[in-house]
Amino acid sequence: MKFTINRSAFISQLNNVLRAISSKTTIPILTGLKMVVANDSITLTGSNSDITIESVMSAESVMSASNEDYELKIDEPGSIVLPARFFSEIVKKLPDKHVTIEITSGFQADITSGNAKFQINGQDAENFPHLPEVEANNTVVLANDMLKEVIWQTVIAVSKQESRPILAGIHVTLHDGLLTAVATDSHRLAQRKVQLDGVGDVNYDVIIPGKSLDELSGMISDVDDEVKMQVTDNQVLFIFGNTHFYSRLLEGNYPETSQLIPDTSDTTVELDAGTFLSSIDRASLLSHESRNDVVKLTIKPGEKLVRISGDSPDIGMVEEDVATSAVEGNDLEISFNPNYMKDALRSFGQSTVKISFTSPLRPFTLVPTEDTENFVHLITPVRTF
Repeated sequence: MKFTINRSAFISQLNNVLRAISSKTTIPILTGLKMVVANDSITLTGSNSDITIESVMSAESVMSASNEDYELKIDEPGSIVLPARFFSEIVKKLPDKHVTIEITSGFQADITSGNAKFQINGQDAENFPHLPEVEANNTVVLANDMLKEVIWQTVIAVSKQESRPILAGIHVTLHDGLLTAVATDSHRLAQRKVQLDGVGDVNYDVIIPGKSLDELSGMISDVDDEVKMQVTDNQVLFIFGNTHFYSRLLEGNYPETSQLIPDTSDTTVELDAGTFLSSIDRASLLSHESRNDVVKLTIKPGEKLVRISGDSPDIGMVEEDVATSAVEGNDLEISFNPNYMKDALRSFGQSTVKISFTSPLRPFTLVPTEDTENFVHLITPVRTF
């Protein structure tokens, strides 16, 4: 195996694949980077058994994802697994514009650039876990910006507790062209719906780990390509640019969440998400010092009053009236975790939000006023008496 490539363009692809490689894996070979050199391309693969990232650099491709010429010259095909972190650090510190990598004897790699030469020991690529076969007949094409938004708006509600592993995922369904993503940690819930065109009769019902989608979101932020999504029994594959992103699926039944969202309310308030976020942020300065870490919202529609308050016995108290565009219904006092509220409000951006309440101890909902059907965030209040 021997090839020469533009070092900077090579590093950009290495960085993508390194996202999937962990030094804490229980499978030693997965600390390595798999490199397969064909007659006309190089494929880099990294995996931590939960996610696998594969990047293909073709000799026929003029530009890499970072708009740099690969300048790829392949002298001899072959394959090897190299220690990922060590190999990437070497390549990043080499002195010349180009780097040549050659397998000389056994699984030893010579890395040459300018006057610098390294020799590192690798492993047989045949021992690297094989990727699953994914059928292309259930492919769905997703707009890059839409997918990033759906992930961003739902992943905040994914559970970080290990007691219920299924809640560490986002429940993604596709039926009759309607894509629905739901996440809940049992204290809050985020649900986003998107109507897709041209998906035919493709249907999905899968649970994708939140960590996987968070990592995917970071990667597709760097490209403008549409994202192709394919599903097998236990894997989901996202394809964009020259990258294949595989994630395992979570096994089990996701809780039925549709009945958790109330369809009636006794009190509603409409306000600017950004302004309300700033108010909650100020109130939480004191609430974070309290054992309960809650803030209280007082609503008196007759007086057009909406007030945020918080206190800490050791520090003091805060009280602030909040500007609203509409407030209706019954008087209400309700307490909640300010961190949940801040996460929810950030996911709405700069839109106007409608918050609907039924009682001080029942979950309440937040929806954008310009689209009340396709995005909802639900928060469970905190009992303070």
